[in-house]
Amino acid sequence: MLDAVLENMNNHGRIAACGMISQYNLEEGQGIKNLTQVITKRLRIEGFIIPDYWERYPQFVEKVRGYLKEGKIVYVEDIADGLENAPAALVGLFEGKNIGKQVVRISNE
Repeated sequence: MLDAVLENMNNHGRIAACGMISQYNLEEGQGIKNLTQVITKRLRIEGFIIPDYWERYPQFVEKVRGYLKEGKIVYVEDIADGLENAPAALVGLFEGKNIGKQVVRISNE
């Protein structure tokens, strides 16, 4: 996915990198084919982890809750129906098969 992102970045763009669960259990990480875009577009990529900003979490929740209610933030859920599909959904997380938040729906109630 980063290959497509790099192709579409504006000059001097910034990319925040967090997560990458699909890479966790690989014996060798997957490479990026067009990394030269970082140089030619003068991009900045910076990794972060939640503990770096933990003290700001309450502010984040307050602000994002309002954005969700107002429809300013739209999110994607990848829904697997039925508990019997939970193992495949979990494996899919580690293989990068889901898009958005992975959810297993066990009931419509």
